[in-house]
Amino acid sequence: MTYQAPVKDMLFCMQELAGLEDVAKLPGFEDAGLETAQAVLEECARFNEGVVAPLNFEGDKNPGGWKNGEVSTAPGFKEAFKQFGEGGWQGLQHPAEFDGQGLPKTIGAACVEILNSANLSFALCPLLTDGAIEALLTAGTPEQQKLYLPRMISGEWTGTMNLTEPQAGSDLALVRSKAVPQGDGSWRISGQKIFITFGEHDMADNIVHLVLARTPNAPEGVKGISLFLVPKFLVNADGSLGKRNDVYCASIEHKMGIKASPTAVLVYGDDKGEVGPGAIGYLVGEENRGLEYMFIMMNAARFAVGVQGIAVAERAYQKAVQYARERVQSRPVDGSLPGSAPIIHHPDVKRMLMTMRASNEGCRAMAIVAASAYDVAHHHPDAEVRKQNQAFYEFLVPLVKGYSTEMSLEVTSLGVQVHGGMGFIEETGAAQYYRDAKILTIYEGTTAIQANDLVGRKTARDGGQTAKAVARLIEATEAELAKRDSADAHATLKRLRAAREAFVQVVEFVAANTKAKPNAVFAGSVPYLMLAGNLVAGWQLARALLVAEERLAAGQDAAFMQAKIATARFYAEHLLARVPGQRDSIIEGADSVTALALEAF
Repeated sequence: MTYQAPVKDMLFCMQELAGLEDVAKLPGFEDAGLETAQAVLEECARFNEGVVAPLNFEGDKNPGGWKNGEVSTAPGFKEAFKQFGEGGWQGLQHPAEFDGQGLPKTIGAACVEILNSANLSFALCPLLTDGAIEALLTAGTPEQQKLYLPRMISGEWTGTMNLTEPQAGSDLALVRSKAVPQGDGSWRISGQKIFITFGEHDMADNIVHLVLARTPNAPEGVKGISLFLVPKFLVNADGSLGKRNDVYCASIEHKMGIKASPTAVLVYGDDKGEVGPGAIGYLVGEENRGLEYMFIMMNAARFAVGVQGIAVAERAYQKAVQYARERVQSRPVDGSLPGSAPIIHHPDVKRMLMTMRASNEGCRAMAIVAASAYDVAHHHPDAEVRKQNQAFYEFLVPLVKGYSTEMSLEVTSLGVQVHGGMGFIEETGAAQYYRDAKILTIYEGTTAIQANDLVGRKTARDGGQTAKAVARLIEATEAELAKRDSADAHATLKRLRAAREAFVQVVEFVAANTKAKPNAVFAGSVPYLMLAGNLVAGWQLARALLVAEERLAAGQDAAFMQAKIATARFYAEHLLARVPGQRDSIIEGADSVTALALEAF
């Protein structure tokens, strides 16, 4: 199955929904208009379709392995990553000051989707490197930035996040790794970290680990965690590599999916390098503010993981469509063909394919609109505009991460279902997308953790004001739909209005009860996230419908615009229609979640 990047839909989202031309007016982005976006996306598609995508299936079957502390990656990965770096793809969104291309996130998000659709396992290495770069840009010293960032941005070196430990899981208050000052500005790091994506590999000359650890006399809990830069090889003042540091890969995990992405157990301070016992590391930022800095990486990674969900869902959709066109089975129920027909003629197969398509397009639009808000929040000259867009972006991050990844499970499952029994056979490749997608709802914070963030930080903290501001934007779209005389606009309006009203009722419930009845609110936290994500994705497709109707009336690209309209209406009638029921479960169903005594489970 060949992958084709949905460049046309991405450009539509950028231009018509995300305001790319306005982004291109921001300081620093003057050359990042539609012409640039199209050129970048087309080249990104060419590279990933031709170089990275063909490695996906083979990497799942032959993912490489671990031996004596060293990891060999899947066949072709090392060569592809070299081309990835040489092509400037790692530096796409990073500052020109450190040899990046300095493009906006609005364009970068689409490129991230293309890369992850091509090969989810391969894409995890640059994803984590991006997060490490962001952390050093924010909290690194000028010396650290000068020494490390150009080589990470070029792809010569890669980066990791080292949070989790065996006893800690997602509860970082339990981190035990230690950092002891050496008197020369360096620290000795000891401890064990697990689930470290690309924590060891053979694709780059050096690996820059960003590690959470506790300094002597640090306070207990999350307020006593610091962040350290620990390179696999020490770096000399001129950027050349020195001694092997005391960080060792004890094993890699055997996983359900993303098999070609080595997930390492890293041991620090076991005297396995060339520097004596204790890995040599350097403090990033101030002591005891490590979690604050790590959240910079985590927020960047959470958005990217949401885009990964869209990416793997798109790949599953394309494969399912191809199979449905080729697989001949049974007469159409309407008798339109005299004999057995390709299964794409059957109504339920169409329903599944439309669910996949609409889900992908809604979440893609939501992610690109969020990326645009990020760009405005960081580059607009007006402080109030920056503030508003930052609040909007932060509200959308748990939706992009949580809803898009949960969506990817439904879509990749439907992809298997379209294939029928052949989907359960590994040789067809449909099952790989389903297996790969599962991790996306777990890492960088499970769906429940995203939902807790949505409830606590994004809704209850400001009394639901940001959420209600989003609802008012949706209401404005409803007003535009109401002006149209088409059946598609009216059908979409009906479902969008009902979903938005249900959302506001849930927001008021959350804002009023989080402190007084926390169990009742958090029992519905994930349903709230799913409701909100569903609504925002559907809202973006409703906006797309408005544009598509105008373009269609003007005689522009009729087939594409008709498909946009049909997809938006399907989303409204089949996916947005779920929202009122979710509202009822959240507001009225909390007691039944907690009714059963613990010993009865």
